[in-house]
Amino acid sequence: MDLQKRPEPSAPAAEPTDLRASDADRDRIADILREALAEGRLDADEHAERIDGVYRAKTVGELEPLVRDLPGAHASGPSVAAPAPDQPAPGTVPPLPGENLVAVFSSTTRRGRWRVGRRTHAYAVFGSVEIDLSEAIFEYPQVYIKAVSVFGSVDIRVPENVSLRGSGGGILGSFDVHGMDAPEPEAPVVYVDGAAVLGSIEARPKRGKIIANLEKHLRKHFG
Repeated sequence: MDLQKRPEPSAPAAEPTDLRASDADRDRIADILREALAEGRLDADEHAERIDGVYRAKTVGELEPLVRDLPGAHASGPSVAAPAPDQPAPGTVPPLPGENLVAVFSSTTRRGRWRVGRRTHAYAVFGSVEIDLSEAIFEYPQVYIKAVSVFGSVDIRVPENVSLRGSGGGILGSFDVHGMDAPEPEAPVVYVDGAAVLGSIEARPKRGKIIANLEKHLRKHFG
């Protein structure tokens, strides 16, 4: 009598909360937190603490608790745990990809009057990347810079009246972010994340450089 071979059990599907968080997932949570700050549901310290958690999160499960007690997390539409769709929803504008600054045995500089996007990626391999935000136009309340240095350097300069935070490390290299909090709780926040391998990553304020008319700037871009 022939015995039918039973099919091998398939591996269990990953729980939605175990999915790796995408940039779109983090941006969506950051927007909910920004609205909560503007509505007075969060104070400046709570907002800063949760935003730090957004950019440290690796999975959507780590993002969910950050907005679980806020109304924006329960609005109609895809949940935080749902993977980002390949195509934008009808009637929406797809987000612009982050700017890439690459220096391989060379140097790359971004300075002067330029519009800084929500995300910037800097890669220095036996080279140097300089990102100067002291005269940049901020159009987002949070700016995220991902920096990787391998036998190279990434130097970041920001205005004195924005907040600067960092998360990263060095492997036989240095990762140095001079963290600071802006006097205005709604001022732009620059997050620097990355790793330096036999290289260096440094972010600090540029003395004497500020965003002029910050209150007017906030109303125009973030209001």
